[in-house]
Amino acid sequence: MRSLADRPVNPSVGETVAHESAALHVTGTALYTDDLVFRGARVLHLWPVQAPHAHARVTALRTAPAMTVPGVVRVLTAEDVPGTNDAGTKHDEPLFPDEVMYYGHAVCWVLGETLEAARLGAAAVEVEYEPLPSILTLTEAIAAQSFQGNQPTVARGDAAAALAAAPHRFTGEFEMGGQEHFYLETHASLAHVDESGQVFVQSSTQHPTETQEIVAHVLGLHAHDVTVQCLRMGGGFGGKEMQPHGLAAVAALGAVLSGRPVRMRLNRTQDMTMTGKRHPFHATWEVGFDDDGHLLALRATITSDGGWSLDLSEPVLARALCHIDNAYFIPDVEVHGRIGKTHKTSQTAFRGFGGPQGMLVIEDILGRCAPALGIDPAELRRRNLYEPGQSTHYGQPVRHAERLRDVWDQVVERSDFEARRQQVAAFNAAHRHLKRGIAITPVKFGISFNFTAFNQAGALVHVYKDGSVLINHGGTEMGQGLHTKMRQVAATALGLPLGRVRLAPTRTDKVPNTSATAASSGADLNGGAIKDACDQIRERLAEVAARKLNVHPDDVRFVDGRVTGIGFHDQDLSFEEVVGAAYSQRVQLFAAGYYRTDGIHWDASRMQGEPFKYFSFGAAVSEVEVDGFTGAYRFVRTDIVHDVGDSLSPLIDLGQIEGGFVQGAGWLTLEELRWDTSDGEHRGRLATQAASTYKLPSFSEMPEELNVHLYERATESGVVYGSKAVGEPPLMLAFSVREALRAAAAAFGPEGTVVELASPATPEAVYWALDAARSAERSGPGAPRSKTGLPARHDGGAAAPGAAAPGAAAPGAEETARTGTPGAADADGRRPEPVART
Repeated sequence: MRSLADRPVNPSVGETVAHESAALHVTGTALYTDDLVFRGARVLHLWPVQAPHAHARVTALRTAPAMTVPGVVRVLTAEDVPGTNDAGTKHDEPLFPDEVMYYGHAVCWVLGETLEAARLGAAAVEVEYEPLPSILTLTEAIAAQSFQGNQPTVARGDAAAALAAAPHRFTGEFEMGGQEHFYLETHASLAHVDESGQVFVQSSTQHPTETQEIVAHVLGLHAHDVTVQCLRMGGGFGGKEMQPHGLAAVAALGAVLSGRPVRMRLNRTQDMTMTGKRHPFHATWEVGFDDDGHLLALRATITSDGGWSLDLSEPVLARALCHIDNAYFIPDVEVHGRIGKTHKTSQTAFRGFGGPQGMLVIEDILGRCAPALGIDPAELRRRNLYEPGQSTHYGQPVRHAERLRDVWDQVVERSDFEARRQQVAAFNAAHRHLKRGIAITPVKFGISFNFTAFNQAGALVHVYKDGSVLINHGGTEMGQGLHTKMRQVAATALGLPLGRVRLAPTRTDKVPNTSATAASSGADLNGGAIKDACDQIRERLAEVAARKLNVHPDDVRFVDGRVTGIGFHDQDLSFEEVVGAAYSQRVQLFAAGYYRTDGIHWDASRMQGEPFKYFSFGAAVSEVEVDGFTGAYRFVRTDIVHDVGDSLSPLIDLGQIEGGFVQGAGWLTLEELRWDTSDGEHRGRLATQAASTYKLPSFSEMPEELNVHLYERATESGVVYGSKAVGEPPLMLAFSVREALRAAAAAFGPEGTVVELASPATPEAVYWALDAARSAERSGPGAPRSKTGLPARHDGGAAAPGAAAPGAAAPGAEETARTGTPGAADADGRRPEPVART
């Protein structure tokens, strides 16, 4: 048997093919979960009754008024649950709560003949609440010591001693915001019960098996009594890994109680106010460098905002701790992790799963410390990249570390980085009120679930008598192209044209006990399982063909739908002929495939081991232009070199890299979640609960020039056809945009200005950063304290060169800052006006 990475002659993998549902997508004929509603009769509709408090006790719940509304069939409450009233795997998420834990928490659901009837019924339900004290922000949670779950520590060496001996020491504090998934398709489920009592749920879920498990225990049934199918999703990004389960359970409960199909679909406002988001993080840190700018030690505490329940917060935090090094070797490390408990939606998986948050900490550190060290930020990053033979702070060797430097060098060359830096400097010298910034950042991202048991997958492959092939696997399609890649894997393994392979929807009664389609592992796991099933079938067919061709079975080859033997170029058989002969000889033409990721181990209690099969590498160069009057900016250009191994499907991977980069740029620059943190009656209400108030990246936020190159000669051994994951790693390429914004803001001040930049770096945040830099220029050398947090401290607590001491007022903050003489035209043609600092 060939190794997992070996490719045969004329493989389908590696070919540039369209997404398997592309034609359906663009013609509007692709069906999603909610589209299936209109194929059934007598479907009932659900509407939630949402609480108007961040934290409260339900003291009375009167459902009778709802039953007087025409079209209302039933109100679902905790009393209706025959099994366990819980929607979480940690048993801390009551499906029907008696204690409201966030503003918008659903206390019951109304079933109606129409959606409007259900909505009116929900409005008629009478609920009385006893408001309770609430914690909303990470700052409040830390002050109140409001934490949940484990508090892990990852360490190597003696960080305290290394910091004490470091020639250069800095301390700082940093907080980053969360992110709304904003998938095009909101959460949806459709449930019905057949004549035998089998519960069938169509769900927009990334984890059908776990949806099956939650539905079963809410209903008091066994898993074999529940089947969950996911046809496709209109986006997921991690938001449909855990969050669909309780919603599907409510629909299934309604179907069991009513005996009719039940539809649950959240509208956009409900989806945004009821479901989890990317975890915001807060970090305090202390870092040490030697005189050459090499990292010596890092000691930090990172705290995530988990919201009201644990959900996936523990593994998200673990991945953040494992990725706090990004692509840099740090000899001595001590990082503590905590999960804040707040009265907000339960934050959950989001593309990168904690990795982006951990990596942003070290990137922010390097961006802030570089000018204080007198080293160019790009050079500081390059000097600290992993070298071959080095290991991470949790003990995993960084295999192929030389590729990291090669990727870096390639993007420097392809972007013409050095020449463009000079052009940026010349532009900035000529423009007083417009400044440009250019930056380069790397990515090193570990691939595999950090919960080892999830690193397994199954598949079912059928070969029919006419030679056509149907495949089933446990992965779900959310638009990322997984099904396209799996068809290519099956076609390659069986030596068939791609058109001969069809893929069936993901169902728990076809492939059981599946893992979530997450952790960028969908192609690795399911591709390995499909290849295993196809290999079994091909070996059986080789025995049949060998007898017909009079060759040894090991010498039989399957290529482009033809079967031949080595050296028998004048004699071959069609695939259909061999399949027909196999059927006549009673040879099994279907197989169950299985794959488990080998070579990984993780000790969660010690935070040590080798949790990842491999690392994906990447690097990006971004250039931005910032307006000194408003902080508004435009993305001039981005160049990317990214490592996807030997690509299974280059067009799909290109789309994933571009999409991940833009989504990362959205998180870092535009997308800002705001809650009402006042003590008024709407405390805890999400203020950004629609597209009108939550800013998403659009075409205007794309770089005007975007160049993506797939890293070559990057075969990854031990992975299906030598490929690498592509789902999550590209998101972190967007760090280059944020660092370019920092560089542009710094250009408004004197050389060596330390710039603190909020995350997200909205135009407002960029304005305050550049205004602080301008204040430094007016007041002499230094980095005044900005509105984004504490400045870096240097040499064990003394103010860093160019940094104000913590708590010091920004020089010049009390006076009106002027950007130029009124009436004088700037070099860029603008007429400067006075800008009042508020």
